[in-house]
Amino acid sequence: MKLRLSTFEDIPRIVEIIDDAKALLKSLQIDQWQNGYPNAEQIENDIKNTESYVVINDENQIMATTMFTTRPEPTYKKVIDGSWIIDENLPYGVIHRLAMAKEFRGLGIAKFVFEELHQKLEQKDIKSLKIDTHEQNLGMQSLIKKMGYQYCGIIYTSYNAKRLAFEKVIS
Repeated sequence: MKLRLSTFEDIPRIVEIIDDAKALLKSLQIDQWQNGYPNAEQIENDIKNTESYVVINDENQIMATTMFTTRPEPTYKKVIDGSWIIDENLPYGVIHRLAMAKEFRGLGIAKFVFEELHQKLEQKDIKSLKIDTHEQNLGMQSLIKKMGYQYCGIIYTSYNAKRLAFEKVIS
């Protein structure tokens, strides 16, 4: 597997993978990603900002997608019933919109993505990766806890959706 920056040519496949994830979340009765977000326009913006990534296999098939940035996340300024481990004013990484193609689920791709992003942060001497997820998305919560992330409190997205915030200190 390899993590690489997405291109505009990848958008149809990225949207397909996100649609797979939306269907999975809906089947689990989780209302995350059920309001039109994320969409192709969001992915285009991520690509323009060099923040969209895909995971490819040896056959160059796109297996997964994510957004990763080291720009401050505005919705992370205020944490309710908790606080970030590393000061919010220090540099940190953020991961959003992680999704696997349905035919590649259960292969450890998400763990691979996190490990790759941890390495990117280490190379930049950034000590923290932050993520948020829906309170009913127990699969993602289980994964990030296994990866050493700690619950930090509640944040609200720009569209006022409640999310659980997690952070890992990268050594």
